[in-house]
Amino acid sequence: MENDISLKFHQQLFLISENLVTEDVAALKFLCTDLLHLSKLEGVKSAADIFKLLMAQEYLNVEDTFILAELLYRIKCHSLLEKLGYTKEKVQERLSEKGRISPYRQMLYELSENITSVMLKEITFLLRDHLPKRCMILSALDLLTLLEKQSLLTKDNVKILEDVFMIISPDLLETIDLYKKEKDNKAANFTQGFPEVNLELRGEFSNVENESKTMKSYKMDGPHRGFCLIINNVNFSSSQRKGSCKDAEQLERVFTWLGLDVRTYTDLTSREIINLMETWQRVPDHKDRNCFICCILSHGKSGAIYGTDEKLVSIRVLTSHFTAKQCPQLAAKPKLFFIQACQGDKIQCPVYVVTDGPTPDLSSMQERVFLSESIPEEADFLLGMATVDGYVSFRHMEEGSWYIQALCSKLQLLVPRGEDILSILTEVNEDVARRDSPSGTKKQMPQPAYTLRRKFIFPIPMDPPPSEQYQCF
Repeated sequence: MENDISLKFHQQLFLISENLVTEDVAALKFLCTDLLHLSKLEGVKSAADIFKLLMAQEYLNVEDTFILAELLYRIKCHSLLEKLGYTKEKVQERLSEKGRISPYRQMLYELSENITSVMLKEITFLLRDHLPKRCMILSALDLLTLLEKQSLLTKDNVKILEDVFMIISPDLLETIDLYKKEKDNKAANFTQGFPEVNLELRGEFSNVENESKTMKSYKMDGPHRGFCLIINNVNFSSSQRKGSCKDAEQLERVFTWLGLDVRTYTDLTSREIINLMETWQRVPDHKDRNCFICCILSHGKSGAIYGTDEKLVSIRVLTSHFTAKQCPQLAAKPKLFFIQACQGDKIQCPVYVVTDGPTPDLSSMQERVFLSESIPEEADFLLGMATVDGYVSFRHMEEGSWYIQALCSKLQLLVPRGEDILSILTEVNEDVARRDSPSGTKKQMPQPAYTLRRKFIFPIPMDPPPSEQYQCF
């Protein structure tokens, strides 16, 4: 019996190891620096090697796998937690009692996740007199490890990081200041207070707005506001999304009014959508813009949207093109995605109100995807979904979709009042929730998720809203 349990345990570790890529292994090594001897970690080639070291030091065993659950949680591999019998929520509940990764190590890891390749080169240049002449620094974790080896960086002295971030990226000083304040507060429980209350709001998607009244706002006063892409998929082989052109027209008018450079694309296949994201990922003009917005109007399933070829594209794949590492020009700038598409097919559509989902047999085996898994788990993203996961969203064949109508209406009403985007989306939720299908029995609830670190407030346009210029609604 014991042999069977041991075999199952090692099989679990093997499966987890097989699902971790090189970057994940590097992150695990870094997070384990305070637990395992550095000379041992330097010989690590795979996640399995780390697991063996943790078992040798009795941090990990058949009866207690929490250290591994915590590590997977820290590197945001939440889908692997179930192999250990955990969920993200269960890990969060036990961190104050069993967490072993120090606030210092967490702080450094979070900083590394926000250092782009361009920033890394700039930091390396600034620190050239402190670093070995012929050292090869391939990642932010490499740099931080090297600084620690030279005793230039310790849990009690982070001045060297403060100095470089003051020049390279002042926004990241907030993470260091947070760590220092928690460290100085001797009465605070480090594990509970620092990572779960503070880091969680920065590094995880939260649907609870920060209650601080002194929260800073994103810079939105540049000469160029940003690009806004509108992907409007109307014609499918098995259906036509009537009313979607009304949505696209309204979005174009409203975001143009808000100062964005709007580009509209119609009837794109799954491959064309991905190619478009790759193209805009490389646009150098992002560096002169304040933000980036992308609106997608199509059929959809859980965590994905359809191309006109009726093939699914993961929303996570689309948004991940614009992370700080993939698109450095948009680092620390807000990226907003608005998705008008079904996220399930539970409701039958009535006459004149059609669902933005394909016929059920197109992908009946599609698994549900939680909203928090649909966009990159780093700062400065917002994802506005027309509906919660598993449900349809409604579109009037003449007037357009409930969600896009409400979004355009509330932007025009509330931007001139100086409201931030989260307050506006709350109003959109309330508007859509009050709507009924013609039968009076069908409802819809939008769902925003975000990792915005600051308030996102559109500058008030000089011109009147489009609703006063056009008969849009």
